[in-house]
Amino acid sequence: MPRRARSIQGGLVYHVLNRSNARAEIFSTEDEYAAFERVLEEAFRREPLRILGYCAMPDHWHLVVWPRSGKDRQVSEFLRWLTVTHTQRWHAHRHTTGTGHLYQGRFRSFPVESDEHLYAVLRYVERNPVRANLVQRAQDWRWSSTWRRHRGDEEARRLLSPWPMTRPTDWLRRVNRAEGRGELEALRRCVQRGQPYGSEPWRLRITAQLGLESTFRPRGRPRKPER
Repeated sequence: MPRRARSIQGGLVYHVLNRSNARAEIFSTEDEYAAFERVLEEAFRREPLRILGYCAMPDHWHLVVWPRSGKDRQVSEFLRWLTVTHTQRWHAHRHTTGTGHLYQGRFRSFPVESDEHLYAVLRYVERNPVRANLVQRAQDWRWSSTWRRHRGDEEARRLLSPWPMTRPTDWLRRVNRAEGRGELEALRRCVQRGQPYGSEPWRLRITAQLGLESTFRPRGRPRKPER
């Protein structure tokens, strides 16, 4: 069955995720995390995609990006260079060139409405290391936009773009507050299926606009009718 064409439209915010092949650990040392961040910074200099948030975890990473209006290919071009370059350098560093894929495949993405739903997505991303019990506070995870925004110097903060809405003054408190179960389940479903995340009217409009109806259809073979 052919893969669904990726639908990314400039002007909308997107959550993006890529995971390692077989969920193997790709960041096991500080040097490997730092090397990924250097590639991310290089990708940004080549193609200044607006990055609202990010987090690198042992076997995957998240980005929240905001491509400019009229630049529908900006996300794909940015991520293609990022993943290819990171893969090449990772294998070169570990002396494993030619031994297989680093990532499980294409990146996953879903569009996000620029309101409270975007706050929820950014919290989901920046709170990831807390949920994984890697740190007790989001700002203590060195390899994320939370750390870069609150503890990085001016040069480090240049990677991050202003949000479409004003960032709450109590953002750190929000990030460190656990999500509700329903919110977390909804976000994980969007990650898995590529469903738009937003209010019902917005979601219906974006689904039709981007041709994402298939993301809401049941997966697998249809069930046989009950006898």
